[in-house]
Amino acid sequence: MNQDMPPLDPHPLSEYVAWAGSRNREPILGVLKEKLPKDPERILEMASGSGMHINYFAPHFSHLHFQPSDRDIEVFDNIKKLTSERGNNNIADPVHLDLTKPETWFNPGPEKSFAAIFCINIFQVAPISIADGMMKCAEHLLKDDGFLLIYGPFRVHGEFSTDSNKEFDATLRSAGIEEWGLKDIADLKQAAANHGMELKEQIEMPSNNFSLIFGRIAQ
Repeated sequence: MNQDMPPLDPHPLSEYVAWAGSRNREPILGVLKEKLPKDPERILEMASGSGMHINYFAPHFSHLHFQPSDRDIEVFDNIKKLTSERGNNNIADPVHLDLTKPETWFNPGPEKSFAAIFCINIFQVAPISIADGMMKCAEHLLKDDGFLLIYGPFRVHGEFSTDSNKEFDATLRSAGIEEWGLKDIADLKQAAANHGMELKEQIEMPSNNFSLIFGRIAQ
């Protein structure tokens, strides 16, 4: 583990989350530059947290319109503060979106469709059960050719890809919180299949993370 890592704290405004976000933002930006559309489109971030990622990415895509969202409305002021400070005029005000409550999702329709959705570092501290809501929400909101990108550390077929991921999992579980720990990509694939989605691409990332690209199952 990195000696400079602050104490583990999943709160979106914590020092730990800020530290983790600053480490992973450049590799994720590289994937987004390759995958995001070249034409004007709307992009949704689930679980935006402090807003650090969406505010870092948005200036690189002036033709795109970004929509932050989160379950916890307490983070909204911080998201808007970052957006204002950085002059990011292609980021909308954050909206309440709880993956366990479909009534908080957007109304369907072309005007509410998104070309892409991304979600960063949520599953190591969230129950795998929210994967079903995430895939159902993506099915509901994505354009036919849109994609969902999920970034984070995961197990692969029940195994840890590296010793450091095994150590990270043990650190998470030592907190004694039931849902904390690395989830398996297979469980995300199953949730996706339940909602007409499939894993299109599995990209290995620095620090033993993955970018998982899901899209609609081809008819």
